[in-house]
Amino acid sequence: MPTVGSVTEFRSLHALIIAMLHLQHEHPWDLSPAQARETQKRLSRLVETADRLRDIGTVAGVDVGFDNSNARTRAAVVVLTFPGLEVREQARITEPTRFPYVPGLLSFREAPAILAALAQLEHLPDLLVCDGQGIAHPRRFGIACHLGVLTGLPSIGVAKKRLIGNHKDPGQSRGDWVPLLHKDETIGAVLRTRPGVKPIYVSCGHRVSLATAVDVVMACTGRYRLPETTRRADKLAGEK
Repeated sequence: MPTVGSVTEFRSLHALIIAMLHLQHEHPWDLSPAQARETQKRLSRLVETADRLRDIGTVAGVDVGFDNSNARTRAAVVVLTFPGLEVREQARITEPTRFPYVPGLLSFREAPAILAALAQLEHLPDLLVCDGQGIAHPRRFGIACHLGVLTGLPSIGVAKKRLIGNHKDPGQSRGDWVPLLHKDETIGAVLRTRPGVKPIYVSCGHRVSLATAVDVVMACTGRYRLPETTRRADKLAGEK
């Protein structure tokens, strides 16, 4: 967990982020895993899974990478026009990693750096497409939900792997999808973006319905399995 000095520095940085992004909600980040889980449960009640977004002119891919020792976090945001998918703006920030790797709590490890990268943008995007889960999460509060609730930006989770839930196999055609189910609840879509290629897992983050999330992800996806938002952000986050 963070040292006293790093906590003070981090709180100063977070205060700056709040001022620049006008965060709608905030919470401490120097938490124990148990406290982080309680924070997820509390904030999950604020998640909206119905469409509440304006016309989409820009979408932003969001991703995080780490150095070989996991001591440094690299957060990248790439803003693309929609539906043209041309790069409008991008930002990357590198800072110390301040939270351990704990399954189900990755947003506490990644979100602070992402917020700092978002604060560097000249114009915030209309929609965030996050590399990770939305409500397809044990406490219905993956990183797409976390970023959406804090910033108020509509958000979608796009994950390469399933975290929880069960599903049938989607059809083999591009755009085929089946519900991802957990405890008799639909928590996402298992989406085939290319024929004969493994599907991806799409879930609501905040202020976006599942049907809209699937449509947007398909509109952002071309010849590759992953949407351009994710591919661009992943490349930027991985640069040395």
